[in-house]
Amino acid sequence: MKTSPAPTARRAPVSDVERRSETILLVEDNPDDVELTLRALRKEGLPAEVVVARDGVEALDYVFARGEHAARDPRRRPAVVLLDLKMPRMDGLEVLRRLRSDDRTRLLPVVVLTSSREECDVKDSYSLGANSYIRKPVDFDRFREAVRQLGVYWLTLNEAPPAVA
Repeated sequence: MKTSPAPTARRAPVSDVERRSETILLVEDNPDDVELTLRALRKEGLPAEVVVARDGVEALDYVFARGEHAARDPRRRPAVVLLDLKMPRMDGLEVLRRLRSDDRTRLLPVVVLTSSREECDVKDSYSLGANSYIRKPVDFDRFREAVRQLGVYWLTLNEAPPAVA
């Protein structure tokens, strides 16, 4: 799969369903995987806004409301972070490490969504506090079903942790 330079984060509407305050932060550098994920979420009509960060630095800037996201209310955290591991500038494990080392984001739900099948990535992700580790299915229908289940669980069933200022 080809990759392109990391553009800035963008907001991608998921559906026309009445929106709740939930936001999904998708941290993914591969444009094909971004589009597949957005397509799967749109198809399921989940009531969420998706913010796309193309690398770990951009993801942390969004979460901590700094850089080009400085005007964003830092108390409004994503409902869940879908985090790829293999990215430029800062990989997903370092993002996870930094999220878990800050009291404001220690409880932020993070789902590692990656194509990595390396046992050390699974172990390191859980050791650093990932809430879940999901390998991206190659088949679109299976991928869509995985994203649907993720969305339903994290946006409708999961009880979110209390926000920390």
